[in-house]
Amino acid sequence: MKLTELTIAAARDGLAAGDFTGTELTEAHIGAMEAARPLNAYVTETSDKARAMAAASDARRASGDVGAMEGVPVAIKDLFCTEGVKATACSHILDGFTPPYESTVTANLWRAGAVMLGKTNMDEFAMGSSNMSSYDGPVANPWKAGGDDAALVPGGSSGGSAAAVAAHAAMGATGTDTGGSIRQPGAFCGVVGMKPTYGRCSRWGVIAFASSLDQAGPLTRTVRDGAIMLGAMAGHDPKDSTSVERAVPDFEAALTGDIRGLRVGVPKEYVVDGMPGEIDALWRQGVEWLKDAGARVIDISLPHTKYALPTYYIIAPAEASSNLARYDGVRYGLRVDGESLQDMYENTRSEGFGAEVKRRLLVGTYVLSAGYYDAYYLKAQKVRARIAQDFHDAWEAVDVVLTPTAPSAAFAQGEKMDDPIAMYLNDVFTVPASLAGLPAISVPSGLSSDGLPLGLQIIGRPFDEETMFRAAEIVERAAAFTARPQFIAGEG
Repeated sequence: MKLTELTIAAARDGLAAGDFTGTELTEAHIGAMEAARPLNAYVTETSDKARAMAAASDARRASGDVGAMEGVPVAIKDLFCTEGVKATACSHILDGFTPPYESTVTANLWRAGAVMLGKTNMDEFAMGSSNMSSYDGPVANPWKAGGDDAALVPGGSSGGSAAAVAAHAAMGATGTDTGGSIRQPGAFCGVVGMKPTYGRCSRWGVIAFASSLDQAGPLTRTVRDGAIMLGAMAGHDPKDSTSVERAVPDFEAALTGDIRGLRVGVPKEYVVDGMPGEIDALWRQGVEWLKDAGARVIDISLPHTKYALPTYYIIAPAEASSNLARYDGVRYGLRVDGESLQDMYENTRSEGFGAEVKRRLLVGTYVLSAGYYDAYYLKAQKVRARIAQDFHDAWEAVDVVLTPTAPSAAFAQGEKMDDPIAMYLNDVFTVPASLAGLPAISVPSGLSSDGLPLGLQIIGRPFDEETMFRAAEIVERAAAFTARPQFIAGEG
């Protein structure tokens, strides 16, 4: 088996057995990363840094100092600040920005022994569901629809991370999820995408989009790999006031394979108009898989679900308009001079921000403005509290919730670009868990009629990622998803 075929768990075992070195594993993935360039999944390759990190990892292993991710090559979404390696959030306005510090999540990974292959492409400032809004150009999904050579979107905003993992050009990758930006690209690319409970991973050093929603998480090829990687990423951080002071469990140990008696909720509100029959059928199949494993399936209601999408698209742009006010051409990144300071602000932002970012900033500034704050933003916050309460009530009857991840398979690049509402509907199943701050995971569970991956989502209680992982692994085993994208790095 090629080294790029290995899961993180298998690589860990092979490294421990001395079957290969971290340097050999890293070289194989550098080759795969270079072969995957047609996908445009990476915006910065750090091959020399990866080789140095792998050599240091091998030296640590020789001395008996082995971390949870020792020698494992991973990709980092361009939203994470990485010391000495540029971080632009794939926006023109951050051109040339090289952080002098390391984000807490990436520092945790390096401390656990992981190796950085490079920075991955993403929707500008994480605003998008298709990876079409990146200043560095779109990412191509490694998958193609049967009988059609059209390039498909990988989902967004963590599209580069998902594509890199699916194409075997990284063993795992970091993503960020604000309204579904790990789970939806995970579903579109046939990989596991996991959003932890809000506060489980530090946001310090992650370029902000919507501060009350943003959460870092892993994209991997298996549920077990997701558990391993999350364990390395998570932990309390005093530098982040929203980071929760709780011990990080051994997520991998939670994968017992036993869900007898587990109560699984199936919410009736997740049946939406126009949803393809094959997604509904896959959802029903997921219910049967969990039943066969001994779970109890319970119909539940989450009555405020229908308000989740409009609520999200008020709160997230409002927070973005506040967070992105710092990009003015004065301190770092792009500067386009003008006759006055105000001209310079206007020129820099006009040229530096892309169309989707401008759209959200306009919406966000409007809903926060005098006379509209109460009517829109305050009301959205009240509805958000109701959505969270729906889940809180449901936890009295169930342990996890099962839903589809996305309302469709991957679509063609450019297909929904002229219709922002159609693009926003991609998040219809993922946004509620984000608004409620809950952990959720997308597991590749089947193929569409066009041969494209489809995902099922499991939502867990706050800070109960263990139960969520345990149920997700049962779905993964039953689905036995072994299909491979047409583009596998190094094979064409």
